Amino acid sequence: MANRFLSAAMLAWATLAAPAGAQDTPIAFSQSEQGASALPPILSARERAETENRILATRLDEIVPAIMRAEGVDLWLLVAREYFEEPVVASMLDAHNMHARRRTILIFHDPGDGKPVERLTVSRYGLGGLFAPAWDPDKQPDQWQAAADLIAARNPARIAVNISDLSQFADGMTVSQYAAFTAALPPALRPRIVSGEGLAVRWLETRTPAEMALYPTIMRAAHAVIAQAFSRAVITPGVTTAEQVQWWYRDRLLQLGLEPWFHPSVAIQRQGVKGMLEGSEVIRPGDLLWTDFGITYLRLNTDTQHLAYVLKPGETSAPAGLRQGLANSNRVQDILTRQFAIGRSGNEALARARAEAKAAGLDPSIYAHPIGLHGHGAGPSIGFWDNQNADPRGTGPIRPNTAWSIELTSYAAVPEWGGQRVDFRTEENALFDGRSLRYIDGRQTELTLIPSDP
Repeated sequence: MANRFLSAAMLAWATLAAPAGAQDTPIAFSQSEQGASALPPILSARERAETENRILATRLDEIVPAIMRAEGVDLWLLVAREYFEEPVVASMLDAHNMHARRRTILIFHDPGDGKPVERLTVSRYGLGGLFAPAWDPDKQPDQWQAAADLIAARNPARIAVNISDLSQFADGMTVSQYAAFTAALPPALRPRIVSGEGLAVRWLETRTPAEMALYPTIMRAAHAVIAQAFSRAVITPGVTTAEQVQWWYRDRLLQLGLEPWFHPSVAIQRQGVKGMLEGSEVIRPGDLLWTDFGITYLRLNTDTQHLAYVLKPGETSAPAGLRQGLANSNRVQDILTRQFAIGRSGNEALARARAEAKAAGLDPSIYAHPIGLHGHGAGPSIGFWDNQNADPRGTGPIRPNTAWSIELTSYAAVPEWGGQRVDFRTEENALFDGRSLRYIDGRQTELTLIPSDP
């Protein structure tokens, strides 16, 4: 699609106004680590709903016409059933309509000639005024026939439905719903049905200026919770276990009114012990701690991995070998982020980054992915932890105005640990604006230090 959202305003998100009640000064994008970040104010339920609805209205107004025209589709049909929403429909429900009702059918129709795209709902209930009601059950009791009649009257050349072998985000049309739809559709129109994969992916992966204006605040909230988790406020060396920190995260999010999109991970690497220690293992001085933590707030997701070192008595810093290990992962981050280019596939970005990192003497494993309305978001993957070669899920192009989780690790032998091979996992979230990739709220470049003594 045309780079509709890339503009001078997109290069200065920090100046965009935050939603009412969020904070007096919006948090700006930052390329450096924020340290022990303070938790930003958290919106009330009503403020969240107002913010989400405002952003959704803009997304529907601006993204849908652009992607339909880019994909050459003049009608897009979406179907969901109550408590069984497909990913795209779920992202199009306003903050008051939390679920589809009975069967919800959404229709987007582009009449061409620069006219506005129609947004229709063939269902018994309205959807926050974002879709025009287009079904009167008293006149046509058969919902599918009502939808088919609407489509036939518009005579579209291409009818997109969400069917895809490759993308889970574009495979929401179930067999039963497809059968009912095609049975109602005039036979002459059935050959015009095409996959809506491109539409679904582009709708979900594209970030608007308003969303990106919010993202630094959302990331700061996640970073602030991690900073507290990796502190003496939560961890008492010799007492606290890895799983206790995991459940502290969950309790803390309940207190804040925030939600995790996966159960947080906390694990330990220890001198003389192979692999990661988890669960009931007690955290000790000299341990290297790892966490993987993500929240959902204002419909956007974070996904972050940080490292911390538990100081031994008398230590004031982590061993040089551990510090160098994180620096190595930072170098792999730099190498990977330089590979972002419009139209380049995820597989090509992976191959280029791995080749450059290995030529530099590093030992990387890269598994970056899009992020946004989903934690593991729509769009091309850049490697997987269990596959560092080309993958069908990495064939798609990198597009502008997309958010990314720069997730990877590098391995290094730590001299102070007798040459033990240590895993330096890192993950930070960033935005690709079409020209460069920038971190949303900085990245970790120094190990967090947790004192042994209070």
